[in-house]
Amino acid sequence: MRGTEEKEAIREFAVRLGPAYAGRHSPAAVGLHLALARGLEASRPARVKVIEAPAGRLDVTFVALDFFAEFALLCGILSAAGLDIESGHVCTSQPLAASTPAPSPQRTRRSRPRRPAGAPDGVPAGRVVVDEFRVAPQKPAGARCAEVEARLEADVLELLTLFARGRAEEARRRLDRRLAERFSRAGPPAGALEPLEIEFDNEADPRWTRMEVRGRDTPAFLYALATALAAREVYVQQVEIASAGEEVQDVFLIASRDGRKIEDRARLARLRAAVALLKQFAHLLPLAPDPALALRSFSQLLDLAGTAARPDALTLLASPGGLRELARLLGSSTFLWEDFLRLQAEHLLPVLGSWRQRPLRSRDELLAELGARLGHASSFEAKRRALNELKDEEMLLADMKHLLDPGVGLVVFSQAITDLAEAVVEKAVASCVDELAAVHGLPQDPAGRPCPLVVMGLGKLGGREMGYASDVELVFVYDGPGRTARTGREAGLFFEEVVREVTGFIAARQEGIFHVDLRLRPHGGKGPLAVPLASLREYYRHGGGAAPFERQALIKLRRVAGDAALGRAVEAVRDAFVWSDLPWDRRQALHLRERQVRELVPAGRFSVKHSPGALVEVEYAVQYLQLEHGRSLPALRTPSTLDGLDRLRQAGLLQPAEAEALRAGYLFWRAVADALRMVRGHARDLLLPLAGSEETRLLARRLGYAAADWSSAARAFLDDVERHRRAVASFFGERFRA
Repeated sequence: MRGTEEKEAIREFAVRLGPAYAGRHSPAAVGLHLALARGLEASRPARVKVIEAPAGRLDVTFVALDFFAEFALLCGILSAAGLDIESGHVCTSQPLAASTPAPSPQRTRRSRPRRPAGAPDGVPAGRVVVDEFRVAPQKPAGARCAEVEARLEADVLELLTLFARGRAEEARRRLDRRLAERFSRAGPPAGALEPLEIEFDNEADPRWTRMEVRGRDTPAFLYALATALAAREVYVQQVEIASAGEEVQDVFLIASRDGRKIEDRARLARLRAAVALLKQFAHLLPLAPDPALALRSFSQLLDLAGTAARPDALTLLASPGGLRELARLLGSSTFLWEDFLRLQAEHLLPVLGSWRQRPLRSRDELLAELGARLGHASSFEAKRRALNELKDEEMLLADMKHLLDPGVGLVVFSQAITDLAEAVVEKAVASCVDELAAVHGLPQDPAGRPCPLVVMGLGKLGGREMGYASDVELVFVYDGPGRTARTGREAGLFFEEVVREVTGFIAARQEGIFHVDLRLRPHGGKGPLAVPLASLREYYRHGGGAAPFERQALIKLRRVAGDAALGRAVEAVRDAFVWSDLPWDRRQALHLRERQVRELVPAGRFSVKHSPGALVEVEYAVQYLQLEHGRSLPALRTPSTLDGLDRLRQAGLLQPAEAEALRAGYLFWRAVADALRMVRGHARDLLLPLAGSEETRLLARRLGYAAADWSSAARAFLDDVERHRRAVASFFGERFRA
């Protein structure tokens, strides 16, 4: 009797999985899948079976509870494990009819509700998937079947459990990290791929849309394709995977997420274009610093292009060489890509399509372009949009050139970003002054003369050394007391309001690129947002309110926007304070430097900015020597670190070898800092990742360290970290602490 029941259970299980499944499997094979399915529950949503196949292949079977985007997850797990899919069959069972109503209160505690008709005992009533793959291991002499089975089951249980708990994005991130190294171990791609043939058929099946994909195979293409389908809310019901040599012919039965056929022609056209481009893009993933990030970002970009009004949107992405550039660009930084997404497609796509032909523009050229765009704006808000659109376009252009063009190194990139920042600040200030003056009139002094405003830059902006995620450090100074011509508003209050408007006019993520930072103004956060010249002069004098470290910080103070004459007056205050005959207190400066290390660098970690031998010690070495000799040698007075190194060498204060070691260290630490900022999206955390971590390996790739494997690239990078740290720390200690 038991044998009859089991045969019936096998038959019913095969029926639930459909005629294609039933016609392909023997009762014994169905029985194996049924046995695996009986072990499924919420705490164990999947089972795996691996057996040997001819020619060194493996047959891998997943039996699992059904989750949306599960097919993509399983393809990714196989790819990350180094198992290339050659063929396969994916089937999803139909759910059983609803169970009988809940028992009445009179039912005894020991009795159970009846299972739905046709339910094999222990098999979940909802959808169950049976996904079978024949795979080729990258290392045929590798682990035994039992070991592969255990590893795959551990991976799929970990990730599907996250799916079941509503943490699908976390599951995808974990899988992406594992896939990244697999992609990166692949060699550089060969020539261009042949076109992919994609056909949709809504007549072949009464319920599902049939999608057939034919073309040359590439590693992890099925994962890329399945991920693209999931991202576009496409449900995968059944898949037939077949390979003949290097050619694949995959057939999918798909639907929209609500279970309906996909019949809208425009949606099918976008889906066809996305799949075709993803096929090409997956071929190029070994070029990306972070291949999984590149794949995810490219999928988002395709959606953005698909919604663009311009008919050539997708063509722009597939231009010759464009996909290779995108692999490198999109695999560089999550936050960089999120910044790009702020642009609308009509602004983003032209830059992607023409960045090689578009030059980086000077400050004056940017001012002219901003003037033209703002001149056509009909409102204050329209001016704000126009200014930020151009800022984002130019930032994208500069980032692309810096990442993709060997001729645009750190110095050129820094100058371009600084020019853009100055032009943006100048036009933002002018727009905000005009907006407030329309209500209050412009401030005037007691004699009726205009009361001007100047904007001074400090830090990286003052030194013309801006990088990715650099703040825009500003000090606003106005000439003196006065009132507005129309409403009699006090000048200080008027300019305070201007500063507030400017900080909102320039769109920026908190602690991201172009975030306006006012903390270096006199009295810091306790001081007024706009400072009268007389107060500035009183603050920046010996015996005034300025702290000793501010004398060093003011080396980088310079006018970046606003009234030129007032700017010269402020720079005269700077010179009198910084280059005075009052001796500079080196001991106090070194004490502050030691406090920096103690308070800003966690024990056992290395900060690219603040640790001994890191970036700050190059900058401080230049500034200390400028403070010690700048009064007698005016040629040393420059806000630029690299220019300062050259001038110190020319003055004989640095030996050529010393200057070269400091210059090399500065450029290295700046490159590492920018790479960390691109990954993390801000300038706050510049701690090197722990040695041996995945983040260290990704950082090495972003910095261009190429090796046969990620670990070798990471070791080469860490060797350079140690070399530059020793050189800078040795010079700093011998010159200033001896």
